[in-house]
Amino acid sequence: MTDLHPQASARVHDLLAQMTLEEKAAQLVGYWVDQGGEVVAPLADEMVTTTKYADATAHGLGHLTRVYGTRPVDPIERAEWLWAEQRRLRAETRLGIPAIVHEECLTGLAAWKAATYPTPLAWGASFDPELVAEMGAAIGDSMRELGIHQGLAPVLDVIRDPRWGRVDECIGEDPYLVGTVGTAYVRGVQSAGVDATLKHFVGYSGSQAARNHAPVHAGPREVADVLLPPFEMAVRDGGAASVMNSYAEIDGEPVGASSHYLDEVLRGRLGFTGPVVSDYFSVAFLQTTHGVAGDLGEAAELALRAGIDVELPTGDAFAAPMLERIRSGRMDAALLDAAVLRVLAQKERLGLLDETFEAPPTEVDLDSPRHRDLARRLAAESVVLVSNDGTLPAASARRIALIGPNADSSEALMGCYSFVNHVLAHHPGTSHGIELPTVREAFGAEYPDAEITYARGCGVEDDDESGIGDAVDAAAAAEIAVVVVGDRAGLFGRGTVGEGNDVDDLELPGRQRQLVERVVATGTPVVLVVLSGRPYAIGWALDGERRVAAALQSFFPGEEGADPIAGIVSGRLSPSGRLPVTLPRSAGAQPYSYLHPRLGGPIDVTSADPTPVRPFGHGLTYTTFVHEDLQGPGSVTAGETLEVSVVVRNTGERAGADVVQLYAHDPVASLTRPVAQLMAYHRIELAPGESARVVFALPTARFAFTGRDGRKVVEPGRIGLWVGSSCDDRETVAAVEVAGEHVVTADDARIVPVRVVADAELVSP
Repeated sequence: MTDLHPQASARVHDLLAQMTLEEKAAQLVGYWVDQGGEVVAPLADEMVTTTKYADATAHGLGHLTRVYGTRPVDPIERAEWLWAEQRRLRAETRLGIPAIVHEECLTGLAAWKAATYPTPLAWGASFDPELVAEMGAAIGDSMRELGIHQGLAPVLDVIRDPRWGRVDECIGEDPYLVGTVGTAYVRGVQSAGVDATLKHFVGYSGSQAARNHAPVHAGPREVADVLLPPFEMAVRDGGAASVMNSYAEIDGEPVGASSHYLDEVLRGRLGFTGPVVSDYFSVAFLQTTHGVAGDLGEAAELALRAGIDVELPTGDAFAAPMLERIRSGRMDAALLDAAVLRVLAQKERLGLLDETFEAPPTEVDLDSPRHRDLARRLAAESVVLVSNDGTLPAASARRIALIGPNADSSEALMGCYSFVNHVLAHHPGTSHGIELPTVREAFGAEYPDAEITYARGCGVEDDDESGIGDAVDAAAAAEIAVVVVGDRAGLFGRGTVGEGNDVDDLELPGRQRQLVERVVATGTPVVLVVLSGRPYAIGWALDGERRVAAALQSFFPGEEGADPIAGIVSGRLSPSGRLPVTLPRSAGAQPYSYLHPRLGGPIDVTSADPTPVRPFGHGLTYTTFVHEDLQGPGSVTAGETLEVSVVVRNTGERAGADVVQLYAHDPVASLTRPVAQLMAYHRIELAPGESARVVFALPTARFAFTGRDGRKVVEPGRIGLWVGSSCDDRETVAAVEVAGEHVVTADDARIVPVRVVADAELVSP
């Protein structure tokens, strides 16, 4: 037999040799035991399987789909069922191979009573990969404890347009930030023995007009230099065990049927060797929505030939339709073997081939103090102070008006893939299963001696303005008004952001802008708090004639997110988040990225100005940081590493955290280059008067781009470098002359090592 998968063991090859056609097909499909009623995947209501579970598992099973995460089930009771079911698969199928159990884990394990963490856009705002790795390890531990083997996260789609509903699932608009933070999450989850799944490979976030599943018109250079790097980092540096395909088509070619992307690029160029799982129903979509297959059997063949190994969530195409196509002679049965080997090798590595499933857990704490501490710390680091006229911190406030539709809503703290918004929305009356204090409750605890008046004002998305008058009255009688607005995450038309909830404008939903403007008109200082899954066009609130006194942006901060918001307003905590995506000027300026060439920014030959309201990397603190003395070697040979260092100093009166951001620009190249590109970053905490030198070991490969011949190359020439408080702030500058040319390979470093040394001349005695 041809060695289809050199990494597979002799045991795995022997298993394959024993398998019947039906047994092979069974290893390549999932089964959704609880499917029906709840729409938690695209077109799930139309794709309900009619195959009985006993029939589907007669020859074994590849995956069990979301046994904890589809409806509210008691974790211990479901674990007892799961362990028994795995024992049944071992005892009652001929080869006795258990199933892989997979679950969503984007904001924590998506299960009843499990901790809910900040959404990935908040991970990006923290600029703290180490903390994200800690979170990933805690999530992985919970999953492993419940017999879950594979998590469907992280999302490594680079944000291209904030109108897209799935922005809250993404980490940011810069590929290096997405790659480093996403890779940290992969390492964390996999340290617990659970396989991470990178999604959505590739291009999904670049959809036309930011509409879900819409065609993507990205050129090969944009794919190579913007969309692929996070996946390569997570594969090569994070050891990611699984990948999920994108629903999208790129230039007319559905990724799910593309051997170019799934084989040549993913397995060839990026070196990935594990199983590729289909996004839910995406194999069937090759027939039903893309129209490149005449029936489900042909869809199965196209997907397998392209490189998809497992069909999720069910065997709509890889089961009966594929078997019929093989029996009719239209498809070669040998096409299955490589995919089956990868699945069996994964099961062997996860220990499933030897697991006896004798002792299910009898007690679990999925929302332990460890989880809540991590959730609180990450939420605190992710809140961005966007503007402040000195009103904050407001430690001494005694009459506070707390206003807005998100001020007293726990759902407003959580993203689309949180269990509460993803699943419990279909089960009204069911308890959350975890403590979810609201902003209103957090302010009550933060200001125990203050008079706090609450007024909802309006809803998140309705047109009812009847409550705005009460909100205005409350604000007029207060010393300070905290107005909490933003999104309500949901799916496919339920909510204002989330999967399928794409928009054609970037105004705050409903009547929320009117609420804010009327409260500001009272003359009472207004602190605007935006709890959202996307950045909104709030320039009118930040820079208009009647601007707010201060503004906080919090991207769905999770179960502990209310406490940091109250703590930042009071001054108990100092804000330290930075924008992982620009705050847009308008919907009409989209798509926009700070990674634009010169002609992608404001220019004299057009009256349209895409300049964002606040740039990528922006974020204020309650202290001041100075960046100075940026040093580099002056010259370097292409292919080598240069050491670039900068002094950062806390010149304020209180401790704080700074995100040191190193940017570069290549002013003359063979192809147009971005006016700014993040090279590296480092989060550092400094006491008042304290300073340190942050040293970046910067590979020249970070300057590379895909050249005319399709190779990624470092060209000779002068590169400008700077450090500042955002991509637009050139606080301290330097330059390096690159000599020679270097073609980048897999051996070149992708992640920039950082070290910190105290600067004796600047550190206060």
